[in-house]
Amino acid sequence: MRVLFIFICLVIFTVSARSQLGGSHTYAFLNLTNSARVASLGGKVNTIWDDDLNLPFHNPSLLNEGMHNHLVLNYVNYFTDINYGYVSYARTVGKIGNLAGGIHYINYGEFIAADQAGNKTGTFNASEFTLNLIWSKSLDSMFHVGVNVKPVYSSFEKYQSFGIAFDAGITYTGRDKLFSAAIVLKNIGLQLKTYHDQNRESLPFEIQMGLSQKLRYAPFRFTFVFHNLQKFDLTYDLEHDDFSEIDPITGEPVHENKLEQFASKSLKHLIIGVEFTPFNNFYVRAGYNYLRRSELKVESRVAMVGFSWGFGIKVSKFHLSYGRASYHLAGASNHFSLNINLSSFYKRKNQ
Repeated sequence: MRVLFIFICLVIFTVSARSQLGGSHTYAFLNLTNSARVASLGGKVNTIWDDDLNLPFHNPSLLNEGMHNHLVLNYVNYFTDINYGYVSYARTVGKIGNLAGGIHYINYGEFIAADQAGNKTGTFNASEFTLNLIWSKSLDSMFHVGVNVKPVYSSFEKYQSFGIAFDAGITYTGRDKLFSAAIVLKNIGLQLKTYHDQNRESLPFEIQMGLSQKLRYAPFRFTFVFHNLQKFDLTYDLEHDDFSEIDPITGEPVHENKLEQFASKSLKHLIIGVEFTPFNNFYVRAGYNYLRRSELKVESRVAMVGFSWGFGIKVSKFHLSYGRASYHLAGASNHFSLNINLSSFYKRKNQ
């Protein structure tokens, strides 16, 4: 069964269609990573099967009974004065399945308003919100399905827009829960109310596949995410994607061979993460995002662009996590997460 699942995922990767990416869609904030844990593992995780309520945000089929009565609070200190976050709560309701509700927001800060002549007329704010309504159910001990319904509201000065998006996922877990794999369709939907003159924009639809393997006799878990499978070539500058540098002597572009081009374009779909648990209540995480590094690095000083890291610790009934992702020499994002099992308070009170 595991081999069949991997084969299906590889077929989807092979026949993926071409579509526009990056700056071509509205509601791009839907793809921002809230969780400190996910941010430290490279920015996208869709296969880890445990009780972290942040994970259904990336794959609704990961919502499970272990998250019952859990609450998560996330805050992200992004670039300049931009910040965003996420809050979610989950319950398991008998035969209905697992339910969770969450609010995802982003605040772009305050802007100076001016007329066409450049005269300042005041200030305005810009922000976007989405409600996450998640349902999941286990078909058996190994296969799990889930759906996330996401009404979206966006406001930029006097321009407002409404939309609706859906995520759908299916996850396979091995009997020992050490291996898991998933297929996720994200941001299926449409813009219901446009910003201006019925100029309807598309949503950032994405197909993902993921694999996760936890070692049986060592405190390591490895995650592999294949993202944006709906488009093979993710190169930003399509006019110059056939060479990577300029020859310093001739001044001519140095062309990559076909094999190098294919390898580079393939790796841009891959995000690798590793989680190390030296103790039961302490976690160290790291990730590598090849697309982020290849598109945002500065050749003269590559530094840690594309890499991410973080840690988590359990203190009493609270799981605290921090994650840092390097996007560019200009800065990095800082993620803070708090996961609380509310049932643990009731148990102590009853005791």
